[in-house]
Amino acid sequence: MSFEPSERGAALRAELLDFMESRVYPAEPVYEEQMAALGDPHGHPQVIEDLKAEARRRGLWNLFMPHRTEWTPDPVSNLDYAHLAEISGRAMHLAPEAMNCSAPDTGNMEVLTLFGTPEQQERWLVPLLQGEIRSAFAMTEPDVASSDATNIQLRIERDGDEYVLNGRKWWISGAASARCKVLIVMGKTNPDAPRHLQQSMILVPMDAPGLTVVRDLPVFGYQDREGHCELRFEDVRVPVSNLIGEEGSGFAIAQARLGPGRIHHCMRCIGVAERALELMCRRVTKRVAFGRPLAQQGVIREWIADSRIEIEQARLLTLKAAWLMDTVGAKGAAIEISAIKVVAPNTALRVVDRAIQAHGGGGVSDDFPLARMYAGLRTLRFADGPDEVHRRQVARTELARYED
Repeated sequence: MSFEPSERGAALRAELLDFMESRVYPAEPVYEEQMAALGDPHGHPQVIEDLKAEARRRGLWNLFMPHRTEWTPDPVSNLDYAHLAEISGRAMHLAPEAMNCSAPDTGNMEVLTLFGTPEQQERWLVPLLQGEIRSAFAMTEPDVASSDATNIQLRIERDGDEYVLNGRKWWISGAASARCKVLIVMGKTNPDAPRHLQQSMILVPMDAPGLTVVRDLPVFGYQDREGHCELRFEDVRVPVSNLIGEEGSGFAIAQARLGPGRIHHCMRCIGVAERALELMCRRVTKRVAFGRPLAQQGVIREWIADSRIEIEQARLLTLKAAWLMDTVGAKGAAIEISAIKVVAPNTALRVVDRAIQAHGGGGVSDDFPLARMYAGLRTLRFADGPDEVHRRQVARTELARYED
């Protein structure tokens, strides 16, 4: 069992580290200036397009895709990409999108690669892979506990050569952006079928009549640039050809979509934690309290030591999950994937919280990125399944060892 990147993975890692130092970190203040000048929390600043062009030139493009296709002829392994995702997580709001490796597009592109028809791929997958448009994934609903995906109520009903959608969705990430052109919507096509065969997935253009963006939901007061939206579907009609896979295959497709995405999220969490630890260390070496630098205070040293230990533990578990994805597949790595989905966001939250405390009042302000980091990380304890669902899965598998 080795978690070292391959020769190609190591070369990409070196290229990405240089890209971050020479282009991404210097672009952060430019991004803030351009966003302020746009005056639109969901605007698209030019610096993003500049970074995308540079990332593509360097070969740092669509690296998330583990499948060999005509569009991605030379994919990297899950393990290699895990190392890269951690680095991109250090600038979560810039680097993933610059590399065309940001959610929810990554999961949607995998779904279209694995289950889309040639027509669906030509219309939606190719422009997504080119970074020309964005997309969103609409599963979560306000009226049911969506941690159990079989609860979803949005109806998808056949009417001749069309499907008609009625229902509500919320926390649909990316739907506030003008560049978001299509949704993958999960709804019920047959409520009378067996529990895991009631759901289907279907492509819905954002400009479809009857689809309304009701509001954009803030996270701890922060408005995400791509948005987290509540959507209303009122007799939204799309062609039958927009169905992904077969009727009743939605739940299985959702499970296939989530495995790799959880690896990506978790490694980016570790990147956030590393940057927060760096900010904390720099801060405490420059601040003096009670006659000596904060870095010499015992409690601060405990925070730093605990943060380093916890980050290393989380990284190793996440790399193991990525290695298992490569060697035995997503099903064989299911328990490790559930475990890291609990461990990585919680570890990063603890590190960021310590960094906030070390920064004093500055830590909860917008003068430092820590408050926004915390808000983003806290949502990941819900995204792709809440902690409780993953703990349930790990416990159920562990207990099965002792059952007759």
